[in-house]
Amino acid sequence: MDKIETVKLNNGVEMPLEGFGVFQVPDPAVCEQAVLDAIATGYRLIDTAAAYMNEEAVGKAIAKCGVPREELFITTKLWVQDASYEGARKAIETSMRKLGLDYIDLYLIHQPMGDYIGAWRAMEEAYKAGKLKAIGVCNCYPQILADICETVEVKPAVNQVELHPFFQQENALALMREYGVHPEAWGPFAEGSHGIFTHPVLTKIGEKYGKSAAQVALRWNVQRGVTVIPKSTHKERMEQNLDIWDFQLSSEDMAEIARLDIGHSEIVDHSDPKFVQMLHQMKIHA
Repeated sequence: MDKIETVKLNNGVEMPLEGFGVFQVPDPAVCEQAVLDAIATGYRLIDTAAAYMNEEAVGKAIAKCGVPREELFITTKLWVQDASYEGARKAIETSMRKLGLDYIDLYLIHQPMGDYIGAWRAMEEAYKAGKLKAIGVCNCYPQILADICETVEVKPAVNQVELHPFFQQENALALMREYGVHPEAWGPFAEGSHGIFTHPVLTKIGEKYGKSAAQVALRWNVQRGVTVIPKSTHKERMEQNLDIWDFQLSSEDMAEIARLDIGHSEIVDHSDPKFVQMLHQMKIHA
């Protein structure tokens, strides 16, 4: 299997262009085994979050995997409940303790809600202290990302947003490039919608390269310079998701996939007040 390519973030840190996500894997034993399998398969970027309630399971896998710590790239995230200066200071320490790590490679604000600028100040301090090697954000639409970048001292290294063939966010990517913020895709398979795994356009393109529709969807994003973090608890699928580094989509392929964009999310609406209220009400600790 070909080596996963990396990208240099705006602070010089090297980040893999493909990683392994553990969203919706709350069972500790299942999560620990999935991360062990992923690392054994060749993944080095592991993406978790305080709100996924599985940092401890990820930490156990890291301790057992046998791969040197410096070869791993561990990401976790600050939940809305802790979006304040003091809240973030405590949350960073809690995540490090649960993960069993003395530093985190990438620490992200999970949702730009609450006092996220106050939280960012605490993240900047932890970054300068070496506890966080890079800091960034998630789910920041262009106007929010611009505001953050114009406000803070240390600009975000990464913005993790929904990116897949049906919601391509070219305007968001253009702004990220302007500020030197690296894009990372959550939901790179559109959570299975639009029949993505058997989609005729992706399937037809894949046939030229001996690849599946899923592999084409991942390859399309990394060729746009986007890090992808597909999730699976099946080792065979993990291997398939990683097998995207030995082929290149043509400009015609990329143009054909560009036409699949519907221009909006069908997964989540961050502008819906009820969704915002729900996130604020979701407590992950007492």
